[in-house]
Amino acid sequence: TEEAPIIHGIFPCPVYITKRDTNLDSTEKKDIKDIIDKEGMYRNVGNSSSDNSYIFNGKLKKIKQFCEEQLNVYVKKVITPKEELDFYITQSWLNITKPGEYHHEHYHQNSIISGVFYISTVEDDTISFSDPNHKVKELIYFEKKEYNLWNSVTWSFPVNNNGLILFPSWLDHGVNPNKKATTDRISLSFNTFARGTFGNRK
Repeated sequence: TEEAPIIHGIFPCPVYITKRDTNLDSTEKKDIKDIIDKEGMYRNVGNSSSDNSYIFNGKLKKIKQFCEEQLNVYVKKVITPKEELDFYITQSWLNITKPGEYHHEHYHQNSIISGVFYISTVEDDTISFSDPNHKVKELIYFEKKEYNLWNSVTWSFPVNNNGLILFPSWLDHGVNPNKKATTDRISLSFNTFARGTFGNRK
């Protein structure tokens, strides 16, 4: 009998999704209110970001600790470094996306792993990722009868309050306008870098 064909998925891109067990406490709610009302926000492309781009340096310590713990899990499971590396959060900032607003497609420079922690999500909330090689893959373009893991150039994940997503900083991502949203979407983004020995010793 003829052997059934096998389709292998090679060079996958890791998107790590988890959720904190606890809701925001009163201190965290106050910190977020202070960041928005006292420290201020500036208009970004399609949304607003906090003037303070290092908010983990003085506020939201428990959320920072949760993000650092999950970052360590990501590094151990995905990167599996031979040498001991200390991954740490560099920049961290708050985003507000009002109903109908969006986050343009972008990636994060000067960072290894990026993350988004969701403080307040909206109806049918998602984050979308795009294959950075789509221009090469679609030099010859075919109409799709249905999209799957092999032929999609974008992929969306639902997001919820207290959820955390970690991904390689080079991965293009964005948020489409949400016509169902009736409240503000609030998220916290951060970048990371590492201390230690990179590459080999030769």
